[in-house]
Amino acid sequence: MQLRHGTFSYLPALTDDEIADQIRYALRNGWPVSVEYTDDPHPRNVYWEMWGLPLFDLDEPDGVLAQINECRATYPNHYVRVLAYDASLGRQTTAMHFIVQKPAEEPGFLLSRIEGPDRTQRYALSSYATTRPAGARYGDG
Repeated sequence: MQLRHGTFSYLPALTDDEIADQIRYALRNGWPVSVEYTDDPHPRNVYWEMWGLPLFDLDEPDGVLAQINECRATYPNHYVRVLAYDASLGRQTTAMHFIVQKPAEEPGFLLSRIEGPDRTQRYALSSYATTRPAGARYGDG
């Protein structure tokens, strides 16, 4: 199973040149960029760990690519994503985010049906990755 998450989720994995092009687009629009990582890819887990601080006042994507590569090297078996923030409406909103690294093996999700009163049915989604402790969900790193 492949996780579909973010702006370019149905495209093949982006190359570093394509990542640089997207970062350049964000910077041209005045959107600060940040790098985040996680080992819990649940779709409702929107608060990933931040790698460093958001990168403000950049003109070229080289600084962001350096941060991405450091994060990739430190966490080779985690998900890594890039976020671009837009504060033009007076509040910080996510203008764009996309995954730049996935683990080699993605274990997928378990869909559980929960029977309730009066024949109601609810569904719960949980990641197989969360059956292991944080930091050890995808092997070393």
